[in-house]
Amino acid sequence: MTEARMILVGIDGSEGSLHALRWALGEARLRNVAVDVIHGCHISYLGDMMQESAEAMLETVMAAVAKDSGGVQLTSHCVVGPAATTLIEASEHADLLVVGRRGHGGFVSLVMGSVAQQVAAHAHCPVVIVAGE
Repeated sequence: MTEARMILVGIDGSEGSLHALRWALGEARLRNVAVDVIHGCHISYLGDMMQESAEAMLETVMAAVAKDSGGVQLTSHCVVGPAATTLIEASEHADLLVVGRRGHGGFVSLVMGSVAQQVAAHAHCPVVIVAGE
């Protein structure tokens, strides 16, 4: 039995991650595969509020790209845990992992964000890092 083929996309709500998702949708149409969107988030002592905020952000992102999906099967979910670790683990079941070059991190002078660096080094599948428009 063949495992379902899909492209995994890491989202943090930043413009960079939105560009990455739109790029992944275009690639998914070319490959005729599904797209799975994941937002990995640490849940601190604020617990429920953080989870609700993460889910609301993910819903907003999904609504923003709904018209761009072009028939691509699109799923999304929030996963509790560090973003890079979450994406690396999920990459075991993906054909391709797509992330934005930079997210919401505070070090603007860095060429690439820490999550992009970690997944590029440790993912179980090929990684595409989208720089933006």
